[in-house]
Amino acid sequence: MNVLIADDELDMLRILQNYFKKEGFTVFTATNGSEALDIFYNEKIDLAILDWMMPEKDGITVCREMKKNQKIKVLILTARDTGEDEFIALSDGADDYVNKPFYPKVLIMRAKKLLQMESIQRIKDVSFDISSKRVWKSGEELILTKTEFELLRIFSQNRRQILTRDQLLDLIWGMDYEGDPRTVDTHIRRLREKIGEDIIQTHRGVGYSTRE
Repeated sequence: MNVLIADDELDMLRILQNYFKKEGFTVFTATNGSEALDIFYNEKIDLAILDWMMPEKDGITVCREMKKNQKIKVLILTARDTGEDEFIALSDGADDYVNKPFYPKVLIMRAKKLLQMESIQRIKDVSFDISSKRVWKSGEELILTKTEFELLRIFSQNRRQILTRDQLLDLIWGMDYEGDPRTVDTHIRRLREKIGEDIIQTHRGVGYSTRE
């Protein structure tokens, strides 16, 4: 998932950047509204976290422009704490509103909720969304085939359990599959090339499991 954090407080920007990176997000940062929009138009941003009081263009103005152009979630950060301010932010398209000061881990939870990341699963540095079938490694999105995704999902659901080739054939290709059973090995090899060699372990003569 790609998150854009825009705030002219450099210490705040660095803190949030570090927290979100540790959670597996790809993070873009901006120190003013114009810079935030430049990044928005040149990158695929899933969530924008915007400080209300920024130079050049404030967070509300940036939020309105973002919402006009493409589907994106926007969270407004502000030291303004009146009910009227919250009403203005939400009326202008913001999906959530957080007052400063705040606890970074709570902000990350709010961000994940906005992105519906409750369906996100993780194996080491690989995360994937069960509902959208999107996959990321260290924050960078990967392109998996339907079969590769199903293999990843099944290994996630059966962590540390050894799955035989026949079990994987039944779970993914169905019990009526009559092709070459070694197709499992081929698809696992291709999956490893994308997600890394250290996630799926081979148990010779037995089957495969995750290394967790």
